Amino acid sequence: MTHWFDGPLAAFDTETTGVDVEADRIVSAAVVVQDTPGGRPRITRWLVNPGIPVPPAATEVHGLTDDHLQRNGRWPAPVMEEIARSLADQCAASRPLVVMNAPFDLTILDRELRRHRASSLARYLENVPLCVLDPRVLDKHLDRYRKGRRTLTDLCAHYDVALDGAHDAAADALAAMEVVRAVGRRFASRLERLSAAELHTLQAVWHAAQARGLQAWFARSGVPEPVDPAWPLRPDLPAAA
Repeated sequence: MTHWFDGPLAAFDTETTGVDVEADRIVSAAVVVQDTPGGRPRITRWLVNPGIPVPPAATEVHGLTDDHLQRNGRWPAPVMEEIARSLADQCAASRPLVVMNAPFDLTILDRELRRHRASSLARYLENVPLCVLDPRVLDKHLDRYRKGRRTLTDLCAHYDVALDGAHDAAADALAAMEVVRAVGRRFASRLERLSAAELHTLQAVWHAAQARGLQAWFARSGVPEPVDPAWPLRPDLPAAA
């Protein structure tokens, strides 16, 4: 029997102008598909001219400048369409979709689709079952008492996964996929009886509990920072009055 962590997986990642899913924009994205552990990945990349200035702080993270994106990036509308269709294709092929911190990447893609296509991610996925594996949620649930940060770089170090070229969308997507496979192997006794679809449902519950815990910690620390419990996609903001 092949367990989900030894089978075909796809992974998705973005680089952006910032961390606000409602206002910031995608500047690059990648979908990586791998049929077996260690197999040669098939990578699709997109480079986007976001139509707004890229803050220096964002460029410091991913290295993509205004000049480079204006010269080499494509207009957002067709790119967002291609990305959404690619994700739908992976779901239709029954490949679990690995997305590190899924509520960020999937939500910012949804907002870009609304902005440039008058559509939504849900519309592209309405006829296919979405199955997401989020290494951050999985690791935090399965090894909840481990201290320290849980960024992709931290998880790669903890699970002995190579991360070459961090903050490149394709490199990050491939590394997140390898982390998910490593999590599956390490916690096989707790995961091997679960399908990826069952894990998708469980992660929504786990993430909500993790969000409540973080919100409580913020409250004790006097930090007025809201934590959204929604996973893997944040709901629409209510319309302004």
